[in-house]
Amino acid sequence: MQKLGRVTLLTSLVALTLQAQGAVAQLFDKKVLTLAAAEKIVAAAKAQAEHNRLAGVIAVVDDGGWPILLLRMDNAAYVASAELAPQKARTAALFKKPTETLENAINQGRVAAVTARDFTEMKGGLPIVVDGQVVGGIGASFDTPDHDVQIAQAGLAALGH
Repeated sequence: MQKLGRVTLLTSLVALTLQAQGAVAQLFDKKVLTLAAAEKIVAAAKAQAEHNRLAGVIAVVDDGGWPILLLRMDNAAYVASAELAPQKARTAALFKKPTETLENAINQGRVAAVTARDFTEMKGGLPIVVDGQVVGGIGASFDTPDHDVQIAQAGLAALGH
């Protein structure tokens, strides 16, 4: 009986160890947006804005919507852009889709979407996706919604998207 008990205990310990290793491996597989990557994204977006002779705000957040980097260019078109850009980035990261999708849904009659508290359903926010995982979001707030999207897309292009 004692020998059988030890074998069962050993088998259980081996099974638990393998499960724990599997859980740890899953944690190591998560992609994370680094400050260096955020800086690269913002630099590319800023270069596009300057090419178009525009000034505004660019923000990058992580997958939880927390700020990593915010750039407020001199003479930004709107003072409100300092709040709009990070909120667009946060919304894109947490919904895992472009904020334009949410704006379009509202414009097509899904008005209940405006009740989503603390989200910004306006063009200019894009999720940052790496190997199929949303690792963050970029938000841009300039003079027009189309410029916001163009500048955010330029930022994503810096990562090869």
